[in-house]
Amino acid sequence: MTKATHTPTVRTEEIDGIFVITIDRPTARNAIDGATAQALAAAIDYLEARDDLRVGILTGAGGVFSAGMDLKAFAVGDAPIVRDRGFGGLTRAQLRTPLIAAVEGYALGGGTELALACDMIVAARNATFGQTEVRYGIVPPEGGMVRLPERIPRNIALELLLTGEPLSAERAERFGLVNELTDPGQALKRALELASSIALNAPLAVRAIKRVLNERQAFRDQDAFAEQDRIAAPVLASHDAQEGAHAFAERRSPHWQGR
Repeated sequence: MTKATHTPTVRTEEIDGIFVITIDRPTARNAIDGATAQALAAAIDYLEARDDLRVGILTGAGGVFSAGMDLKAFAVGDAPIVRDRGFGGLTRAQLRTPLIAAVEGYALGGGTELALACDMIVAARNATFGQTEVRYGIVPPEGGMVRLPERIPRNIALELLLTGEPLSAERAERFGLVNELTDPGQALKRALELASSIALNAPLAVRAIKRVLNERQAFRDQDAFAEQDRIAAPVLASHDAQEGAHAFAERRSPHWQGR
């Protein structure tokens, strides 16, 4: 059985107990603005409210997962943060339902943080991850600094965070960030197969396993986010943060002032 719904920027589809959420802003490389964040939060709430939906998949339209925060929207004060839920309504949420990221193309900045908020990642071989925020005068406060060093070696995480350089899917798979690699265009198909193998199992057992792993990490994540926010808040509110967003929107090099 297949049932589909959509908003202007997020499509959803139910396929035999699997809920596929697709970020649908391909002309903006699926960058997340405020409206898209709210639509994602609503889709996630729907998934969590339905006992018959056993697994979720998050993916992007047009061969791109997500280029992260819409910097043009951010430059005019439109932040893609949902209260108590984080970036895209997902990065600080605690889900009871397993969620798989199906990544094609770019997953940059907040796009990587969305993938990190998922339980598993299936990626095409030509996919690219990266925490590029440092290049725009900001930091990745929605999982990049908290989760990435827990998913890959700390020194590699520091390399990526401090340089803003991309991480290929094949290198990400070697470090354990990616569960499986596929040929280009096949990430969603393989994610559906993986989701189907989970959905066949006893739902109470699946959710109990997810709950134990969530609660094992919850306090550490919450404490880490709280301490990180204390340190990161002055950076995100700085002149340089605004300069980075405006430079991106105006297609010019930023002029950092360190304030």
